[in-house]
Amino acid sequence: MRPVPPLLTSLSDRRCWLAWGWALLALCLALGPPRTARADAENAAQAQALSRASDAVVGVQALAVDNAVSKDTLGRVREGSGVVISEDGLVLTIGYLILEAEQLQLVLDDGRVLPARVVGYDQATGFGLVQSLVPLKLAPVPMGDAAQVETGEPLMVVSGGSEGAISIARMLARRAFSGYWEYHIEQALFTAPARTDHSGAALFNARGELLGIGSLLMANANEDGPTLPGNMFVPVNLLRPILQELQRTGSSTRSHRAWMGVNCVEHDGGVRVVRISSDSPAERAGLQPGDRIVRIDGHEVSRLAGLWQRLWDGGEAEREVKLEIRRGGESQQVTMRTVDRMSTFKRAEGI
Repeated sequence: MRPVPPLLTSLSDRRCWLAWGWALLALCLALGPPRTARADAENAAQAQALSRASDAVVGVQALAVDNAVSKDTLGRVREGSGVVISEDGLVLTIGYLILEAEQLQLVLDDGRVLPARVVGYDQATGFGLVQSLVPLKLAPVPMGDAAQVETGEPLMVVSGGSEGAISIARMLARRAFSGYWEYHIEQALFTAPARTDHSGAALFNARGELLGIGSLLMANANEDGPTLPGNMFVPVNLLRPILQELQRTGSSTRSHRAWMGVNCVEHDGGVRVVRISSDSPAERAGLQPGDRIVRIDGHEVSRLAGLWQRLWDGGEAEREVKLEIRRGGESQQVTMRTVDRMSTFKRAEGI
């Protein structure tokens, strides 16, 4: 039996092979009931829901301001995907695509390129919100419950724009994720096989419900077991409590928190600094790549999650933080004054 194509790249593929791919997948996995009129109706409804989900995914193109602090790591020109989540053209994407953007546009399957504006960027979750400035004429997708996805469940990954594609993925795990860039979320979704066009890609279940937004390509998304490249998706469950706040103020309260300006990794049972951001509290305090962070404000540090949570929960965003580090086999005390990360980003004039 011919397998489901791992990646469907053209727009005609997206429209013509969508229902076929899911029907064949269900057959291969012996998920479907014996053929009956009721089963046929259910399959038709499922295909319609998945088609609507695919149609709601758009391309996102952004140009950051010339002096963007994120330019060195993300570049000035960025391209990815987003998904329509409301009737008025509100698009959910991954925040780093639109961070410090001065120009923004959406690319639709029919070739239209439409102007858009940034509505919000949430540092805490990583989500970004974009509003089309002209009618999209696309039906929004419903949000599912990412907490209900089972390990091994087949899912659909869709990216948008002129190179939009669809693929079938499997759920590997749902667990906390700590990023080296002072980032931590609970219940992140990990899938395989890997998609390289992950930025803002949409993750759907078999009912066409949105489960997550693509954030990362991972060399190993399989924490337990053999190495398996995959992707990390930010679950939409994190969006529901903050959606109205994001629309109203542009960021969530939790995004306004302490920032040191370090990239760290877990190494040999501890946390080591691998990079210092330019003109950051860490640079001004004299931290260096290779330093091992032993304690923060008197609390022992052994994992990234613990370091970030202590940093954020320890008080105001702008405050004095005391670190104990080891450098060259010797212990040192470092004091720095953290800043609110949201205050460091640049904005285009008039935004």
